[in-house]
Amino acid sequence: MKGGGLLVAGTTSDAGKSVVTAGICRWLVRQGLKVAPFKGQNMSLNSFVTREGAEIGRAQAMQAQAARVEPTALMNPVLLKPGSDRSSQVVLMGKPVGELSARGYHGGRQQQLFEPVLGCLEELRATHDAVICEGAGSPAEINLRRTDIVNMGIARAARLPVVVVGDIDRGGVFAQFFGTTALLAPEDQRLVAGYLVNKFRGDVTLLEPGLDMLHGLTGRRTLGVLPYAHGLGIDEEDGLRVSLRGTVRESVVAPPVGEDVLRVAVCAVPLMSNFTDVDALAAEPGVVVRFVDRPEELADADLVVVPGTRGTVKALAWLRERGLADALARRAAEGRPVLGICGGFQVLGEHIDDEVESKAGPVEALGLLPVRVRFAPEKTLARPVGEALGEHVEGYEIHHGVADVRGGEPFLDGCRVGAVWGTHWHGSLESDAFRRAFLREVASAAGRRFVPAPDTSFGTLREEQLDRLGDLIEEHADTDALLRLIEKGAPEGLPFVPPGAP
Repeated sequence: MKGGGLLVAGTTSDAGKSVVTAGICRWLVRQGLKVAPFKGQNMSLNSFVTREGAEIGRAQAMQAQAARVEPTALMNPVLLKPGSDRSSQVVLMGKPVGELSARGYHGGRQQQLFEPVLGCLEELRATHDAVICEGAGSPAEINLRRTDIVNMGIARAARLPVVVVGDIDRGGVFAQFFGTTALLAPEDQRLVAGYLVNKFRGDVTLLEPGLDMLHGLTGRRTLGVLPYAHGLGIDEEDGLRVSLRGTVRESVVAPPVGEDVLRVAVCAVPLMSNFTDVDALAAEPGVVVRFVDRPEELADADLVVVPGTRGTVKALAWLRERGLADALARRAAEGRPVLGICGGFQVLGEHIDDEVESKAGPVEALGLLPVRVRFAPEKTLARPVGEALGEHVEGYEIHHGVADVRGGEPFLDGCRVGAVWGTHWHGSLESDAFRRAFLREVASAAGRRFVPAPDTSFGTLREEQLDRLGDLIEEHADTDALLRLIEKGAPEGLPFVPPGAP
């Protein structure tokens, strides 16, 4: 096989496209094939920096890990990073090229990117046995079909067979499959080769009559029913969509090593980015991570994390409006641990001068760290390596803010004052020895008899999670049918489901 391909589309956003794509990648690479993931256009605030210094969606970086290949900008040529409800930063081939409104992007700019996106896909297909592409949202968004470069637009141009994923846990999956197909033009329908049911709970035999009826109505088989899988903890694409109150990051089911658990509260700031930084904390036995938006929810926290954000000045105002800024100041005065990461680090400083992101100009920050931040037009994209707390640390940087650190103890590229730490480095907590050293410091400052587990390996846990995704595909999908699609494309003679696109 050479240059095979498949597009994993979804009936809705968050139907499970990212994890199904990762699962297929891991299953294929275990068959000895050279595989790459691909998503032509991604909208996400969770991003990653490749070794060549390109910014791509974290979902594609995770899928590359599932495929056991190094992530590159080819795998996600267009990344949109929302800055408000109506505008996004456009990242092309890993570098920012400007801000555009949704109307401006869909009104012309998106179509200009079609050929570069298609070129990236063809370059991957020329060097891999199979490329597993992920769609975005739904392929049946008829208002956007004319300018589509990520769903049926790319599928038709590259002659990719399409499998549509539906989340049965939300209900209405049969209507979603039928309606998605019936709203596509005949040329697009010819590529829709089957369906995958995701997040099923219960006895699959009760579902089978419906699957048979769906086959009769559409002429397309359901190629698998994937069970609901708890505790995957895989990188999410578009952020936490629902209210974050009470949302807890899933952690390993293991008791704490010491006498106490450690409670971590993450401030759910607006435009929160790379909240996956706290996944490594949630992977530790005895560490409970939750997202909060009220000051009283910080009271019993042993560590408060102020995470990254695409809107630093907006996050600063939000912290003040909610009373969280005062709660953070009280914690700092009492010597109770606070960690700021990237945008969170910037708001903990003394002063921010932003003529780039918010264009707010000079703004006084929280004053908990001796740092002054100036936003530069150029974005810093880097994969730094260093040492902190006597341990090796690796991370990645994605920010416009340039920090002038004027005191405190050095901490990665930032500083520490008392029990307040700040750094621009995302991903640092994935370095196991450093994470354990940091948690020991937090436990000591918080007065908790918490002991980090001596053998938790975040990398190993991630590999186990990716293997579980591969197992879901291998055990619950028609892998022979998937292989035929990847090798030969959509079968001839798939029936048209009326009415088609208007």
